[in-house]
Amino acid sequence: QVQLVESGGGSVQAGGSLRLSCAASGSAFTINSWGWYREAPGKQRELVAFMSSGGIRNYTDSVKGRFTISRDNAKNTVYLQMNSLKPEDTAVYSCRATLFGQASWGQGTQVTVSW
Repeated sequence: QVQLVESGGGSVQAGGSLRLSCAASGSAFTINSWGWYREAPGKQRELVAFMSSGGIRNYTDSVKGRFTISRDNAKNTVYLQMNSLKPEDTAVYSCRATLFGQASWGQGTQVTVSW
């Protein structure tokens, strides 16, 4: 069973930056694919960024050019660099890891962006 631990959330003013991290443990294998999701109050959870085992990245339109997903396979860790943050980016951000078809979720970390 893969366990995921997230860190890096917090409060920031609009235009600021945060970097989220999500570290996997409990497996000797490299995570296949990673995803960052977010859920804002009253809204459905959405996929923000995705990175495949081959390094292909996809982003939801609202964060393109501002967010960057990256991974460190040696540490089995994924990152989400968030720049030019906007109040509408406020949400609970969760990571999702897929390994051999099994998905695991992080506990979520709050990101709050204010004017």
